[in-house]
Amino acid sequence: MSILKKLFTAVRGGAREAGEAIVDANGIRIFEQEIADAQNALHRAKKSLTEVMAKEMQTKRKISAVDASIAEHEAYAGQALEKGNEALALEIAEKIGDFEAEKAENEQVLSGFSNHIVALKQQVKDAEKSIKENQRQLTMVKTTESVQQATMAVNSTLNTNSSSMTSARQSLERIKQRQQDRNDQLGAAKQLESDVNGDDLKAKMAEAGIGDTSPKSADILARIKAKQNS
Repeated sequence: MSILKKLFTAVRGGAREAGEAIVDANGIRIFEQEIADAQNALHRAKKSLTEVMAKEMQTKRKISAVDASIAEHEAYAGQALEKGNEALALEIAEKIGDFEAEKAENEQVLSGFSNHIVALKQQVKDAEKSIKENQRQLTMVKTTESVQQATMAVNSTLNTNSSSMTSARQSLERIKQRQQDRNDQLGAAKQLESDVNGDDLKAKMAEAGIGDTSPKSADILARIKAKQNS
């Protein structure tokens, strides 16, 4: 029995670890949805707040109407007393008492609305602040996640393709060597052509002053001077 219990505990532990892994893998998505849920809840709260504020305004209007009725009936009671009709004045006074009771009741309701509205406004303000902070944190987390994924991808590519990178560098060195070999071959071909045409020999003879029958400028000038002096 204890073995079965341990197996059941192990299964539960594995399920918990699997659940945590799923949560971790989808952490940003879950956080985004939680922010969206909070925004929806805040929207509903604001709607409820406007309804309570509307009822507060209605209650204030009722109190104003009752005040007007009280003032009106006090004037009626005064007129009845002026005419000596105290019984009517008393009846009117009773009506005024009803109005004042109604006013007191509405004032109590109004006080409840007002206090509730103050609390709700503060809660809405706190919720908005919290949502904005979570949105800011979400932006930072998503940016960090993107940068880290890009860095890991680059590192993974470099690590897994290190042999390819080495091969690429070797290919580059072979290309450079092949280009150098081609340059050497072109230079050798040019040298061979010069040897075949005798250009190299002619250059050596000209440098030694051999075989160059074309008069130099200095020699021509010396000849002209000699003619002038003769």
